[in-house]
Amino acid sequence: MSNSDFPGWHGTTIIGVRKGGEVVVAGDGQVSLGQTVIKGTARKVRRLSPGGHEVVAGFAGSTADAFTLLERLEAKLEATPGQLARASVELAKDWRTDKYLQKLEAMLIVTDGRDLFVITGAGDVLEPEHGIAAIGSGGNYALAAARAMIDSDMGAEDVARRAMAIAADICVYTNGNLTVERIGG
Repeated sequence: MSNSDFPGWHGTTIIGVRKGGEVVVAGDGQVSLGQTVIKGTARKVRRLSPGGHEVVAGFAGSTADAFTLLERLEAKLEATPGQLARASVELAKDWRTDKYLQKLEAMLIVTDGRDLFVITGAGDVLEPEHGIAAIGSGGNYALAAARAMIDSDMGAEDVARRAMAIAADICVYTNGNLTVERIGG
């Protein structure tokens, strides 16, 4: 089967929302192959504790690739305890230059409760504007919904949950089975 014949894996919406001293990362549970939902309860948001420092990470893309990246991130965080920005930049540099890592197809949202970053295979470590980051198939829908609600009286978790519900209503590759991790606050 050639690459053009393979329908490809789709799914995942991950959002990170920072508001009021707290950061929430939420992700849906859907994994699809073509037009078929393969799994509706995948867990794509994880809590890491390298060197005793709490970090929450959410991933979109290939699961095996994402786990490889999460392991690399943990190693970078152990080498630079409490320095998420530095560890993220080091991971992005490796991802961009290492021939093995260049083939990995995933994106990450990471936070330590202070910083919130999107890490990509293009070597990007992006700190989002307005304290909101979103990736994956329904990421743009969730981002737009969260941006519309961020100035309301809702907390970070409520904004993330409502934004994910809106994305799930619009994006066929996103469902309402959420994993939510909170840090800070």
